[in-house]
Amino acid sequence: MTQEQWSAVDRYITDLLVPLDPVLDAVLQSSATAGLPPHNVSPNQGKLLLLLARVQEARTILEIGTLGGYSTIWLTRALPADGCLITLEADPKHAEVARTNIERAKLTDVVELRLGRALDTLPQLAAEGRGPFDLIFIDADKPSNPDYFAWALKLSRRGSLIIADNVVRNGAVINAASDDPSVQGVRRFNELLASSPHVSATALQTVGSKGYDGFAIALVTADQ
Repeated sequence: MTQEQWSAVDRYITDLLVPLDPVLDAVLQSSATAGLPPHNVSPNQGKLLLLLARVQEARTILEIGTLGGYSTIWLTRALPADGCLITLEADPKHAEVARTNIERAKLTDVVELRLGRALDTLPQLAAEGRGPFDLIFIDADKPSNPDYFAWALKLSRRGSLIIADNVVRNGAVINAASDDPSVQGVRRFNELLASSPHVSATALQTVGSKGYDGFAIALVTADQ
């Protein structure tokens, strides 16, 4: 199996199961034109997030890591008319591109984008009494994943769903001696999932146009 074949299968799946969407295509194009890193989820992964949010019957969603707003839009489209999504982004350039993309998708009344380090804005959300959120998507800097998980628990309830992207790191996650801070952050996050009495979790390896990685999914089973 090669990256070329993985990408070809992703294209097959996307062509078959993910309808063409000019808005989402424009979001990807504008993000690329602005020079944002190509770290957004793939189209079929975006639809997976939408389906998980719908299965969850989510009315409130928290996203940690906005980038250009691609996953933001997928998740927001799963919400009912009175739903809301809060997304956190540390980079002003990324936030500016995301705001434009969210406006293009006509979701500005549903999405609240907060600029600043998530480890600063998460305590603000807690202080404001925001939450508990029905679904929390973690897709930001991986060294901070353990802290993001701790805040996700504080801002969730029994029955909330916590999803984290990039938890396999091209297989490097099994290397306990890795000097990569992202690998170590993900390893610690995975260990917290395993040891927490508040969640039931699993992780899945994925291959596709985004390479070799994986998602972790945790159901909150007990209030913190």
